Amino acid sequence: MNTVGVIGLGNMGRGMALSLRRRGFPVVGTDAAEQTRRNLAGEGIEVVDSVARVAKRARVIILSLPTAAIVTQVVSGPEGLLENAGQGTLIIDTSTSHPETTRQLARQLNEAGMALIDAPVSGGAKGAIAGELTMLIGGSDADVARAEPVLSALSAKRVRIGEVGAGHVAKIANNLMVAAHLLAASEVARLAEGAGVPTDRLFEGINVCSGRSAVTQVNFPTWILNGAFNSGFTMKLMRKDVRLAAELIAQTGFALPLLTEAVRLWDSSAESIADNEDFNCIVELGKLGGT
Repeated sequence: MNTVGVIGLGNMGRGMALSLRRRGFPVVGTDAAEQTRRNLAGEGIEVVDSVARVAKRARVIILSLPTAAIVTQVVSGPEGLLENAGQGTLIIDTSTSHPETTRQLARQLNEAGMALIDAPVSGGAKGAIAGELTMLIGGSDADVARAEPVLSALSAKRVRIGEVGAGHVAKIANNLMVAAHLLAASEVARLAEGAGVPTDRLFEGINVCSGRSAVTQVNFPTWILNGAFNSGFTMKLMRKDVRLAAELIAQTGFALPLLTEAVRLWDSSAESIADNEDFNCIVELGKLGGT
C-alpha cells in the first residue's frame, strides 16, 4: 500500500496513524512538539522531524491540527506542503477549520497540481485509535473516491456533505449544536433538581422521549454525572470551535438569537473555567454564576 503521511500526532493524529498502520498502510508522521514525536517511538510509525520530510515520502497526507492558522502554515508556509509535496498529492484535512480558509488552500493546491478534501472528524481519541470515527466530507467526487481506502481505515461512518469546505461548515454546525445542547441540558437538570427530580432519573426519562440528544445520552452519563470530566476534548478547543461558528454567523448576516447567546456564554466561561478543563465542565457555568 502507498505510504500515508500524518501531520499532527496529538491524541487524534496518533490514533489515526495507529489505525492506518493496523490496516496495513505504511505511515510517516510528524508533529511540532518533539516530545509528541518521541511518544510514538516503537509503535510502528516512522516519525520524522519536519513537514517537508513527510511531503517527500507520502502522496496522501492527513492533517490533524488545532487551528486554521496552523493548517495554513503547514500547507502554504515556508517548508510547507506547497513547496515540498509532489504533483498528485492528496491532502485530507481532518482538523476543525474555517471553511473559507479551506477553500483558499484548495485553490492554491489545485494550481500546483495537488488536491485537498476536508474531512473533519467526530468520535474523540477513542474513536481515532479504534478506527471508528465519523467523518463529514467536503470535496469533489473524484478526490473523495481516491481517498476512500484511507477514509475507510479511519472511520465507521462517512457522509459527503458537498464540495470543498462543506465538511467544515457541517462540523462547525455540529459542534455549535453540542455547545448549545450542553448549556440547555445543564439548565434543564438544574430546573428538575429544584423541583425534586434527580438528574440521572430525569435523563433516563428524557432519553426515551423526543428531547434526547448525544449530550443527554452520552456526555452526561459518561463524563458529567460521575464527575469524570475526562473526554479528552478541552474547553480551549471547544471555545475555538464556537468562535469559528460565531465567524460563520457573522458572515451570513443572519439573526440567530439562541445560538448567539450560546456563543456569548461559551466566550464568557473563560472567566471561570480554565482552558485545560474538559469541555463538559461548561455545565458548571450556572453554578459559578455564568448564567
